[in-house]
Amino acid sequence: GLDHVIASGKNVNLLVLDTEVYSNTGGQASKSTPLGAVAQFAAGGKPVAKKDLGMMAMAYGSVYVAAVSLANPSQCVKAFLEAEAFDGPSLIIAYAHCIAHGIDMTTAVDEQKKAVNSGYWPLYRYNPQLAAEGKNPLQLDSRAPSLDFAEYANGENRYRVLKKNNPQAYDELMKKAAAWTKAHFGYYQKLAALNFEEK
Repeated sequence: GLDHVIASGKNVNLLVLDTEVYSNTGGQASKSTPLGAVAQFAAGGKPVAKKDLGMMAMAYGSVYVAAVSLANPSQCVKAFLEAEAFDGPSLIIAYAHCIAHGIDMTTAVDEQKKAVNSGYWPLYRYNPQLAAEGKNPLQLDSRAPSLDFAEYANGENRYRVLKKNNPQAYDELMKKAAAWTKAHFGYYQKLAALNFEEK
């Protein structure tokens, strides 16, 4: 349904609060559940990476797309203002902490900061209007990762429970998740560094 709205080309603003599980059904695994996380129907840890909704929307080339987090309020506000001003479909994907993550909800913004600082949740803004000006439409707002993925993941029970129940699977999935995080962030870095200036 979301893809149909984006493909319509209408001037509509969309906000996705990404909890990385089906929160309304009690925390079941979804296509947005990250690699290695435990959820209902993924008791052994999810064996594949989450889909990249932002990249899917950017593929249209005519959709404003941003990934935001309360870890960086100014970037979040900037994205909302740009999305509102964009004449066409706009999609903001917001990292949304959830009780299903197994965290202390009173310090959830700190956990969001870890997700951003580990490179797991890159903050970016993709504005097709910049491409029309000969500029790279993708602006990466995150700095290079300053935290290991494991340091972020071990703060959440959705990862820790697997370490307790199946240490071998945990070790394997954490290696895969760390490698995916590094490659995923690196891909965004490369895209954001492309030179779109006309020669």
